[in-house]
Amino acid sequence: MSTTPDTTPGRAPGTAREPFPVVLAGARGHGRSHLVNIRRLERLGLVRLAGICELRPLDAEELDGFGEPEQSDDFGALLASTGARIAVVCTPIQTHTDLALIAARHGAHLLLEKPPAPSYAEFRRMADGVAAAGVACQIGFQSLGSHAVPAIRRLIEEGAIGELLGVGGAGAWVRDEAYFRRAPWAGRRKIGTVDVVDGALTNPLAHAVATALALAGSTRAEDVEFIETELLRANAIESDDTSCVRLLTTRGTQVSVAATLCAETSSDPYVVVHGSRGRITFWYKQDRVLLQRAGHGPEESVHGLTDLLENLVAHLMDGTELLVPPEATGAFMRVVEAVRTAPDPTELPADAWHSEPGESAPRRVVHGIGGLVAASADSLSLYSELDAPWAPLTAKAVSR
Repeated sequence: MSTTPDTTPGRAPGTAREPFPVVLAGARGHGRSHLVNIRRLERLGLVRLAGICELRPLDAEELDGFGEPEQSDDFGALLASTGARIAVVCTPIQTHTDLALIAARHGAHLLLEKPPAPSYAEFRRMADGVAAAGVACQIGFQSLGSHAVPAIRRLIEEGAIGELLGVGGAGAWVRDEAYFRRAPWAGRRKIGTVDVVDGALTNPLAHAVATALALAGSTRAEDVEFIETELLRANAIESDDTSCVRLLTTRGTQVSVAATLCAETSSDPYVVVHGSRGRITFWYKQDRVLLQRAGHGPEESVHGLTDLLENLVAHLMDGTELLVPPEATGAFMRVVEAVRTAPDPTELPADAWHSEPGESAPRRVVHGIGGLVAASADSLSLYSELDAPWAPLTAKAVSR
C-alpha cells in the first residue's frame, strides 16, 4: 500500500516538520512495549503521544515522561479530538478489524499488532477497508523488520546453499497456567460466536510462521497451495498450546512450523532454511544468522533492525516502502484460517505431560516436546510423522 508523502501546505521540502500525533489503543500488557517505543521516537522528534485509548485510564506512573496525553475509552472520539495522524492498535485479536476501520475512517495511518485478524474474512475486510480509505497500514511482525530477512533471501537467490528444499520453524516456550488467564480472550478459539483464534501458532509464536513464509518468498495469500495442521493442548484451554503446521507453496516449497508453550525450558525461536548444499538458521529475536554450507566453515552474522513504527513514519514522510503491509501477511492469514477451521485441538492424555512450578502458577510440560519441535524444523515433519505417541494419526488438510 502506498500513500502520498507528507506535504503540509506552507512547508518547504527539507524543513522541520511537527511530530506526527499518535494515539495508542491498548497501552497495558504488550502495549507497554509500544509506549516505550513511542517515547523513543518522541525523543527523536518523529512522533508525539497525543492520546491513549484504554478502558481504565493510565496513571501518572504509567505515563511517566509523556506529560498528559488525552485519554478515553472511545477510540473514534479520541482520534477526532486529537487529530491523530497515526493509530497504534494493540488490543485483543477479535477487535483488530473494527478498530482498524475506525482509524481508517478518521484518516489515521495504522500500526496494527499481529495477528491482524482472527479469520481470513476479517483480514480481507480490514485490508480492503484501509486500502479504500487511502491510509497506510503496517502489520506488527517486528521480525520482518530485521535486515537479516533480505540478506537471507539474497543468499538463497544467489545459490549459497544450493537448491531451496524447504523452510522449517521452531518455537519452544514456557508459559504457566496464569498466562491463559491473563485476559478473557486468552487461550480461546471463540467468545460466543466471535472468532478469537489465540493459539500457539497464531499469536505468541506467530512470528515463526510469518518469518518462515518470508524466507520462503511466499508471503501473499495466493502463494499458498495446501495446508496441514496438527493442533493439541496440554492446558485446560480451548486453543492449541502445542501444534504444528505444514504448507506447500505454489512454488512447490514446503514450509513447516512446530510450536509449543509447554516446553521443558524456553529457547529462542528460529527458522532454518534447508538447501541442497547447506542451511541457514535465523534466530529472529536476536537478528542472528548462521550460514552452513559445503566447502566452507560456518559463518555467523548479526544484523540490524528497522522499527516498524519508525518505518511507517518514514513512509509518511518520504514514501519509504512499508516493510509489512497487509498483503505481505496474506499467507500467514491462510494459516490462521486453517487453524480456525480445523477441528478443536486434541487434548493430550494425562501421561503425556507433567506439572511443574511456574513463575506465578503451575505450568504443564509435555514430555520431550523440545526435541520434537527441533526435529520438526530439521525434517519439515509433523508431530505424527515423528512418532510422538500422543500425536493424531492424520493431520487436518486444507486446500486453497
